[in-house]
Amino acid sequence: MNQFFEELGRRWVAAAHRRKASIEAPSLDPRVALELLELARVAAHTRERRFAPLSCFMAGVAAERMRIAKPGLDQGAVAAYIQEVRQELEAETPAAPNER
Repeated sequence: MNQFFEELGRRWVAAAHRRKASIEAPSLDPRVALELLELARVAAHTRERRFAPLSCFMAGVAAERMRIAKPGLDQGAVAAYIQEVRQELEAETPAAPNER
């Protein structure tokens, strides 16, 4: 996606290696990244701002479990999966006074 995330992926591989595990470098599809950013935005306005990163972590765990349950799932489908939950959460969130 960009240099920062490519380097971060290499860091995850190296950290796993130090723990005697071999993993493929995680990557971030731009469509999935956009949905994660939107999820973080909605989560930050729904409850507490600090929940935004944890919401994205949970989305990643859920996405990986979906990939295991449905082998061959493409990144567009993963983005749509995250989008669906984000839209449900967003629909339950009252608009801020300046967003009306």
